[in-house]
Amino acid sequence: MRPTHIAAILDREFNSTLTGQHTPVMLWGPPGVGKSQIIAQIADKHRVPLIDIRLSQMEPTDLRGIPFRLNDRVEWAIPSMLPDAQRHGPTGILFLDEITSAAPTVSTAAYQLILDRRLGEYFIPDGWAIFAAGNRQGDRGVTYSMPAPLANRFTHYEVEAHLDDWVAWAHGRGIDERIIGFLRFRPDLLFNFDPAHNPIAFPSPRSWEFAHRALKKFVEMPVLLRDALQACVGPAAGIEVKAFVDSMDQLPDIDGILQGIESHVPPGIDLQYGVAAALVRRAVLAKDTAEGNRVLGNILNYARRFPQREMGVMLVTDLHRSVGKPLFAVPEFAEWANSVTDLMLYEL
Repeated sequence: MRPTHIAAILDREFNSTLTGQHTPVMLWGPPGVGKSQIIAQIADKHRVPLIDIRLSQMEPTDLRGIPFRLNDRVEWAIPSMLPDAQRHGPTGILFLDEITSAAPTVSTAAYQLILDRRLGEYFIPDGWAIFAAGNRQGDRGVTYSMPAPLANRFTHYEVEAHLDDWVAWAHGRGIDERIIGFLRFRPDLLFNFDPAHNPIAFPSPRSWEFAHRALKKFVEMPVLLRDALQACVGPAAGIEVKAFVDSMDQLPDIDGILQGIESHVPPGIDLQYGVAAALVRRAVLAKDTAEGNRVLGNILNYARRFPQREMGVMLVTDLHRSVGKPLFAVPEFAEWANSVTDLMLYEL
């Protein structure tokens, strides 16, 4: 399932704690696909605390607590990491990460916590959602088969890498437009993990963020840049993205396009993807300024000039995902839409 759909489900599940309809959710997926980040985004959206518990690093007593004698009884000291309404707030997210990497004795200790929202005398506050994530057994990670009693305590969703969702996220996070343009050009490299070959570095949504950082650090050191990119996304993908970055000096004048002066569309499809990514980035930067509408209008005019109209559709679709409804209010949008009425627009 694509990340935006997963995020919508988690958002609804978080809100359902208010009506008592919440069901714990388990996210499955390969390493680097963004499971943990989706959950963190839900916490950020609602401005609530996120308690991230890595079960793979715990012993059973870390969850259950430590027993101590009180007169003639044995009481249990509740772990301070568990949600507490007074210390953490009445609402939040309890995230059980790496749950499939936890030893069976630890996952057993979590049974009652997940289904009954309690451990002994401790109760999870009503406003807290329970989410979990883990890798599948075929992903070459340290995983245990999830016991049926534990699996039956969750609803289960599998997270898949999706280029459109990643591009929208990347523009919002300021990922270098050359990385975005490259992945538009080579969408098969957004996620390319073959557990049979047990690669050390491989392309994934997470490692492309690393590649963005490498580009920022080593762009002025071309002798080291290729090695740095290969260290992030693997040997083959690293060579390709380095070649793509080197070709970006052939782009037309981006400032001229934004001012409505430059109309040249580069002939190479790789450069066209690069231009599109650069224009969306500049639109994101300008959207809250006085020049925002003018920038959008000139980008829409430029989108009509692509020899392959599908490229213009992709550009405008990415614009919409990044700047939202204000795009529709720009007069040039109607002109662009009329020019592609015979094409089907998805999710615009």
